[in-house]
Amino acid sequence: MKLINQLSKETGIPIATIRFYEKSGLFMGKKKSDIKSNNYTYYDDEVVDKLDLIRDAKSVGFTLSEIKELIDAWYSKRITKEKKLMILDNKLLQIEEKINELKVVKKQIAFLKSEVEKFDC
Repeated sequence: MKLINQLSKETGIPIATIRFYEKSGLFMGKKKSDIKSNNYTYYDDEVVDKLDLIRDAKSVGFTLSEIKELIDAWYSKRITKEKKLMILDNKLLQIEEKINELKVVKKQIAFLKSEVEKFDC
């Protein structure tokens, strides 16, 4: 069990971000029932795993609401391996669509640039 500052050091995620994720319902810390002298929240290794999943999912374009759905399903054992793969495949398709959209925009900008270069305004 780790305190939030230890969790932050271990994962490299700022404390404020960890608190935001917790308030967003992505995971929950635990209070130690046998300790009444403080109000500390403790985090287990599952939270570390979830933070790694959150970081990875964000890096490939998942929104926080998508991540919440993913974590809820992933950790509740309600989701089969096939469903996990389908979720990831769908995100890959979304990324591919975005890449294609950006390629079109890139071509348009290159065309506009060549037009500007032709005519010295």
